[in-house]
Amino acid sequence: MIFTTKAEYGVRLMVELGRQAKPGGAATSLKAIAAAEALPLAYLERIVALLKKAGLVESTRGAHGGYRLSRTPAEITMDDVVLALEGTVAPMNCFVDDTDGSSRVLCSHESDSGHACATKLLWLRVQGGVMEKLAQTTLAELVEFSHREPAATASALKNEQEDLTHA
Repeated sequence: MIFTTKAEYGVRLMVELGRQAKPGGAATSLKAIAAAEALPLAYLERIVALLKKAGLVESTRGAHGGYRLSRTPAEITMDDVVLALEGTVAPMNCFVDDTDGSSRVLCSHESDSGHACATKLLWLRVQGGVMEKLAQTTLAELVEFSHREPAATASALKNEQEDLTHA
């Protein structure tokens, strides 16, 4: 499953805002985030608009304006962020029809043979697993993880990978 740069940059933007988050703290300019993360400012402007529309960030205008999280990092889960940016999470192009907002699972192969698509169960499970992990991951965890030393990061990633293969 491949996510777009919109999701990647959006998560990085949220982590940077999470690093800056302090109760009653100042807003962070998008220009500062773009510089800190080496991301294109114009693209971040479109991304932050989607995050604001989803209620994940809020903005302040003026000389000391910018963006801040609308909730604490512990209250923001990655499914909220990714869905705000990607719309739906689908492992296959023929998988989801969201035209009416219900995110129904479709399969273009069902009409080919008159019976259920043989792979539909697999893709349902893949999507469910991805959504479950996104929902279990908070912004606070990503912020905390970003503060680790490189050796500790590698060790934590190895442990996470081992946990996933034994699950």
